[in-house]
Amino acid sequence: MADRSLESLSLPLEVRARLAELELELSEGDITQKGYEKKRSKLIGAYLPQPPAANGAAAVRCRLQHSEGAARRTLRTSNIGVCDIREAAARERAAPHSTVANRPLFYFRFGVDQALPQERRTPVTPSSSSRYHRRRSSGSRDERYRSDVHTEAVQAALAKHKERKMAVPMPSKRRSLVVQTSMDAYTPPDTSSGSEDEGSVQGDSQGTPTSSQGSINMEHWISQAIHGSTTSTTSSSSTQSGGSGAAHRLADVMAQTHIENHSAPPDVTTYTSEHSIQVERPQGSTARVAPKYGNAELMETGDGVPVSSRVSAKIQQLVNTLKRPKRPPLREFFVDDFEELLEVQQPDPNQPKPEGAQMLAMRGEQLGVVTNWPPSLEAALQRWGTISPKAPCLTTMDTNGKPLYILTYGKLWTRSMKVAYNILHKLGTKQEPMVRPGDRVALVFPNNDPAAFMVAFYGCLLAEVVPVPIEVPLTRKDAGSQQIGFLLGSCGVTVALTSDACHKGLPKSPTGEIPQFKGWPKLLWFVTESKHLSKPPRDWFPHIKDANNDTAYIEYKTCKDGSVLGVTVTRIALLTHCQALTQACGYTEAETIVNVLDFKKDVGLWHGILTSVMNMMHVISIPYSLMKVNPLSWIQKVCQYKAKVACVKSRDMHWALVAHRDQRDINLSSLRMLIVADGANPWSISSCDAFLNVFQSKGLRQEVICPCASSPEALTVAIRRPTDDSNQPPGRGVLSMHGLTYGVIRVDSEEKLSVLTVQDVGLVMPGAIMCAVKPDGVPQLCRTDEVGELCVCAIATGTSYYGLSGMTKNTFEVFPMTSSGAPISEYPFIRTGLLGFIGPGGLVFVVGKMDGLMVVSGRRHNADDIVATALAVEPMKFVYRGRIAVFSVSVLHDERIVIVAEQRPDSTEEDSFQWMSRVLQAIDSIHQVGVYCLALVPANTLPKTPLGGIHLSETKQLFLEGALHPCNVLMCPHTCVTNLPKPRQKQPEIGPASVMVGNLVSGKRIAQASGRDLGQIEDNDQARKFLFLSEVLQWRAQTTPDHVLYTLLNCRGTIANSLTCVQLHKRAEKIAVMLMERGHLQDGDHVALVYPPGIDLIAAFYGCLYAGCVPITVRPPHPQNIATTLPTVKMIVEVSRSACLMTTQLICKLLRSREAAAAVDVRTWPPILDTDDLPKKRPPQIYKPSNPDMLAYLDFSVSTTGMLAGVKMSHAATSAFCRSIKLQCELYPSREVAICLDPYCGLGFVLWCLCSVYSGHQSILIPPSELETTPALWLLAVSQYKVRDTFCSYSVMELCTKGLGSQTESLKARGLDLSRVRTCVVVAEERPRIALTQSFSKLFKDLGLHPRAVSTSFGCRVNLAICLQGTSGPDPTTVYVDMRALRHDRVRLVERGSPHSLPLMESGKILPGVRIIIANPETKGPLGDSHLGEIWVHSAHNASGYFTIYGDESLQSDHFNSRLSFGDTQTIWARTGYLGFLRRTELTDANGERHDALYVVGALDEAMELRGMRYHPIDIETSVIRAHKSITECAVFTWTNLLVVVVELDGSEQEALDLVPLVTNVVLEEHYLIVGVVVVVDVGVIPINSRGEKQRMHLRDGFLADQLDPIYVAYNM
Repeated sequence: MADRSLESLSLPLEVRARLAELELELSEGDITQKGYEKKRSKLIGAYLPQPPAANGAAAVRCRLQHSEGAARRTLRTSNIGVCDIREAAARERAAPHSTVANRPLFYFRFGVDQALPQERRTPVTPSSSSRYHRRRSSGSRDERYRSDVHTEAVQAALAKHKERKMAVPMPSKRRSLVVQTSMDAYTPPDTSSGSEDEGSVQGDSQGTPTSSQGSINMEHWISQAIHGSTTSTTSSSSTQSGGSGAAHRLADVMAQTHIENHSAPPDVTTYTSEHSIQVERPQGSTARVAPKYGNAELMETGDGVPVSSRVSAKIQQLVNTLKRPKRPPLREFFVDDFEELLEVQQPDPNQPKPEGAQMLAMRGEQLGVVTNWPPSLEAALQRWGTISPKAPCLTTMDTNGKPLYILTYGKLWTRSMKVAYNILHKLGTKQEPMVRPGDRVALVFPNNDPAAFMVAFYGCLLAEVVPVPIEVPLTRKDAGSQQIGFLLGSCGVTVALTSDACHKGLPKSPTGEIPQFKGWPKLLWFVTESKHLSKPPRDWFPHIKDANNDTAYIEYKTCKDGSVLGVTVTRIALLTHCQALTQACGYTEAETIVNVLDFKKDVGLWHGILTSVMNMMHVISIPYSLMKVNPLSWIQKVCQYKAKVACVKSRDMHWALVAHRDQRDINLSSLRMLIVADGANPWSISSCDAFLNVFQSKGLRQEVICPCASSPEALTVAIRRPTDDSNQPPGRGVLSMHGLTYGVIRVDSEEKLSVLTVQDVGLVMPGAIMCAVKPDGVPQLCRTDEVGELCVCAIATGTSYYGLSGMTKNTFEVFPMTSSGAPISEYPFIRTGLLGFIGPGGLVFVVGKMDGLMVVSGRRHNADDIVATALAVEPMKFVYRGRIAVFSVSVLHDERIVIVAEQRPDSTEEDSFQWMSRVLQAIDSIHQVGVYCLALVPANTLPKTPLGGIHLSETKQLFLEGALHPCNVLMCPHTCVTNLPKPRQKQPEIGPASVMVGNLVSGKRIAQASGRDLGQIEDNDQARKFLFLSEVLQWRAQTTPDHVLYTLLNCRGTIANSLTCVQLHKRAEKIAVMLMERGHLQDGDHVALVYPPGIDLIAAFYGCLYAGCVPITVRPPHPQNIATTLPTVKMIVEVSRSACLMTTQLICKLLRSREAAAAVDVRTWPPILDTDDLPKKRPPQIYKPSNPDMLAYLDFSVSTTGMLAGVKMSHAATSAFCRSIKLQCELYPSREVAICLDPYCGLGFVLWCLCSVYSGHQSILIPPSELETTPALWLLAVSQYKVRDTFCSYSVMELCTKGLGSQTESLKARGLDLSRVRTCVVVAEERPRIALTQSFSKLFKDLGLHPRAVSTSFGCRVNLAICLQGTSGPDPTTVYVDMRALRHDRVRLVERGSPHSLPLMESGKILPGVRIIIANPETKGPLGDSHLGEIWVHSAHNASGYFTIYGDESLQSDHFNSRLSFGDTQTIWARTGYLGFLRRTELTDANGERHDALYVVGALDEAMELRGMRYHPIDIETSVIRAHKSITECAVFTWTNLLVVVVELDGSEQEALDLVPLVTNVVLEEHYLIVGVVVVVDVGVIPINSRGEKQRMHLRDGFLADQLDPIYVAYNM
């Protein structure tokens, strides 16, 4: 209560002063809230009346309705606008008979209450200026966007949300990231920041939210009434929701929905924010331990099964939040050149539509030519320079506010002549002058030297040279400097005029030359100080003509996208503009004008440099640097010089308000005109009101404030005239923001929350005609109640964009049309870039700028309005100096709003999150639009414009490039993106018979293909007569005992070991004896072989065959990483039921070591045999199996989905496999093959251990692990042994591509030659990685590698090799398919490079003896050619089934023996579990048949079902990796229908948050999916198996168990 009635108490001045001091101490944090309240109540206790019984809310109501005089005045002090609009409304209600019939569409108010009591107008504060400085640096929101009505609206909107609490997960951050952003980023408030960018709306303000004592109190009592709290003050947030953390707030945005079926969301409010503790790394551990994945703690990760972990709780919370109803469903669609339909926003049937009549163009008053007006501006200069040379023209100030220099008209005239003479005659040679009349020259002058600029500018005019004023480049990489360079280049500028001081301050190279700035042309720098110039001869005189159509000067303009254009202004336009301003402002000779604006462009240039000279006025120029030190300086100069006119921006008025308390003797009665240059910004009204409010007592008259609207193209568009009549007050309108988003002007009556109060910017300029046209499409005149782009037809405007005829036509040559299509005038109009309308009485109103316009699903929002709402959110001081940028980015065919704000250096994570969630709610309530991304950056880090404002386009550029480095990000794609395609409804499947008939009818063949028939191939294959590999080895040991089968290379590339046929045979015999004698094994027992890649492994394998045992090859544990690798070894040994384990002495020790004991139970190992010391005797006889279908070996491997699967390989299958490969690759004893693969499973094992024995060729074995130390090992071996065929894995290929990329030259010098390579096959169980194989081919092309040589193979669990590119046969083909069709399980071939195309490479040729068919995985019916389905395979070397521990084979039984449901129902097929398609090509096979190519798309169990469509993780991952250069790897998985994207960041942790918006954007754009969670981790966290495949399920388990130690986890809303 105390707060509320403070203003209506008559407190003595000293009490008020003490109160103000308390306020300050509180805002500075010098005292606590409690202390403040105690002292305050003590101070004012004596003056308080006894409180009435009515509650606070009632008090507010009565205030707002102005039921009593005292209350009315209270409101008055804080904001005139509020009171008067409401007052006018009350008047309207009271007098129905007066104006109802022809009532305009908004209220005007007339008359200003002059009865403000004196002491209420002068809030008193301590006068110590040191306190003032301290206060300013504390940073505050930008007061120009201040409007108490708006603040009230925002608080009310947030209060509405308060009831609906719901938890939202806060992002998790690594501690190192949190600490950094809060402290290191704090730089003391820099002095260069402080003004707004001239071309954009954002600005910074320094000061506090107390524009006057009254306004703060009003805010208090409004917020208290709303929230019913008694202790809240501005510094403590008033929307605090009972003690719970920020986590509850964000979801309230979701609650702002407009759907009837509010399904009650599950209650997750018990989940408080303490769960969002940051992840800490374990202390003291320096080396990164590889993450401990799923099998450490067995977690259930079936979708929907709860997992006891913090992460999954957060996700659950997010899912629950997202279950809330979305915005209303949209009905119709447009086709995005395919069946996937993006929803297109349908117009809301209830949206407001303009109803007024068509507007009429508005003509300004006649431009009256006064007799003594000069014929040109140069003529005026000559006249004043000769008649009154002593008259002061310009006074400049130093940083202490002392006059630094007075430039008289005489000096200006003589010095300009000198400059003109020197430009024309002293540059270049007499025969070849560098600058001729009509050439463009740059003017580069600092903001504190208007005199030098003025001399140079007029020097150029006299020399008939065209000046191009630009900003001083401070560094080589200034924001926007490159575009300025582009402008200079396109204008053909070769000379830059500058001042001495500026020239000295430019960056220099070590030789003292000025470097060429980025993107700038080469310039000659020319200093214009008189002492450096030579005197013109007596007879030389500039040629002064009447104003004509030559270009006078070029003013630069920065566009929305950051590009810089030059607007050309002719001499006649320049003169006419000065005349129009003189007439409109009533300028007279020798008036004094104070100019705070930038004198190089816009209003500052037009009034302070040009019009002033025409009228011989005296300009007092206040540099920006002085304003920063003393914001009151301009007011002091007005008093000191009794200035009649001042040119300011609303920020200057605001600064003055903050600082005026130190001043007693201010008198502004001399001012007849205060020009507000940014009066066109609708939010400037609050500064104007507050300024008038405070300075009315200092002699400021209300009618003096003259807002004006200007644009670089149309120059001054409108300006309010100074009137002597104080009874004719300015007009203002209270417009519905909702109406404005549809471009319709509606007085706001019912919805008090979202209004925009606008003030007029006066009348059309003299001699001009103005109209408003529809912002897009044909320039059709608007209706009277419609907002359009203002267009002007006048002489006093720019004429073109220099050198850009197309853009010029669109802007400078517009012919507005009536609704019937007839142009309203034969003269062209110019688009001003301002949005507004012409109100009653010809008053011009501006509601925004075209540049700030964001069209979101058909509704127009203005960036300024959104900035204002964000800045009105408590705590207002959260945004550092009000530095906030709002722009839109285009994602998925619509604009999306992005807000970037600098946060106070001392704000905590909780503060940030709380503020962000409130901003989302406020914008959703007031503007009914969702924010796509909200990013917070550390204070002082956004790119600045020359005057310290935020450089908008540069900020947007950084955001899109991922270089903004925010410290907090919140994405809300779930709430914003409403135009996603409808989820796919699965149609009832067409029966398999109909499919088959349909294919036959349409002439499509059934998709089946086979390799060559093994039976018909005649070859002299001696090994064929043996049924078993053990027999083949014995035969080779007898016939070719000394033929070398295996050569093992070490890391230096030299031979470490080799085996001949007889050596291998003898070694195998000894191992067999060992198994029988020491291991006491029976035939048929299983033996685990735990060996490093090498020769021991091969010998042990054949030893097992000789003893009749079944070998299982197992990758040994990694000595550096036992904890994660040993459990897998143990698991395979147990699952395979191994009776014994064979290994080397070294590994034997490792398995029994202390580290091993910590990871597994070492007592349960089966007997371990060490093969380093073998018995010396031979076995009595070598075992021969009784039946070829008996088990030969078990092949265990971990699939990418984390399944451990062992398959049974019979002797018959093993021999058939070897034969098939021998035929495909044409392998003979004379051949050499280089193998760089892991020898533990699949084709890698077969090539390493089996093929050489069968075919007799020599295998050169290169362990892939050796490549980590010497990446060139494999290729050097291939070159050295002149190998024709080589096999590798993707991980090997990647190692070579990444590790040898820069070394190809040195390898060439070492004699590396790959020209003999005929086939280089990548052994894989996945879709071919085209990008990798292509970059490998490209990289090593110079070393002789033929691109045809590189190909891939394809195998899977049921058949270890289905395809393999052989030596004969056509090259592998590549097709492009439509990714969107693929999601619907359809194949649609498209051209290369078409949108959404995905390249697929054939997976090699089908092996001999293999038959393939494509079947529908659900109906098991056969599919047609080029149809996507599951690949089924029939072959002699199919595995014979899964080997499982429980014998539970019924589950997978159909994997190995499935039959088609239709057609050929007899053949038994094995299902690969991979989707793919067959396509008959135009090529011919070796056997003369048409060649059938098999394209593998991806594994069925890896594919993700989202929105009813099938997505393959690799496609999303490929898109994500392309999104930012620092993303090295990516993996995606789903969890409870949310898409989780994990990215590895190779860069500083500060880049982590840059990735969140980029990842979200690219997945939306390319896949029409919304990312639910983005996890940023360190390099190497995504687990990869030996084949180089990502283990996404392990990753998922690790994420949910919180074992990843992520840098950042973002939960998208």
